[in-house]
Amino acid sequence: MLVVVSIGGSVFSSWEIFKKYAEVIEMLKDEHELFVVVGGGKTAREYIQMARSLGASEGVCDRIGIEITRIHARLLISALGDCAYPVPPEDYEGARLASLTGKVVVMGGVSPGYTTDAVSAILADYVKADLLVSLTSTDGVYEKDPEMYPDARKFDSLTYKELLDIVTETELKAGSKGPFDPVGVKIAERSSISMVIADGRKPENLARIINGEKVGTFVGTVAVR
Repeated sequence: MLVVVSIGGSVFSSWEIFKKYAEVIEMLKDEHELFVVVGGGKTAREYIQMARSLGASEGVCDRIGIEITRIHARLLISALGDCAYPVPPEDYEGARLASLTGKVVVMGGVSPGYTTDAVSAILADYVKADLLVSLTSTDGVYEKDPEMYPDARKFDSLTYKELLDIVTETELKAGSKGPFDPVGVKIAERSSISMVIADGRKPENLARIINGEKVGTFVGTVAVR
């Protein structure tokens, strides 16, 4: 199975989590073709806010965020060692070409205005992925922010349209945060790519999802009720 994995930067809270992800990815790589897109998380948001305070434009802030995602990608590549392509590709064609080596491809952001969620969806479309897995700092998609509303209901399954309705209020600014980027949702819908959004703080969830277990929130043409 060809799988594109989007790992939110907020998941990478320590060097140990990079190591744990490397162990899971290495276990999966022999039976599946894997592309991994890594976000910038809190580190990127802090640098972006600093840049805004210094008068930087949103375009400059985007570039700063992209550089942080590529640093995270290099850290994961370091943890993966020889089983990973040695540098993060900077575009989709480069990612496809890198995959021809048989190595796991790890990359960060690509261009200003697109979050790594959107990048992962575009990449999944480009390489004709069977599955797009988004690993975040929550255990799925909720009707509202579970950190602010403890009674928020979690969805086991959503259609693309239902997810789009939930995420459309996400700000399209550098460093914005939400369940999934609205542009990414539209790309996944256009290409009918099945998605799973799940808790990335537990790296083992990636293996569970790829092995067919019900984890997090499934997103597809038809929601499974």
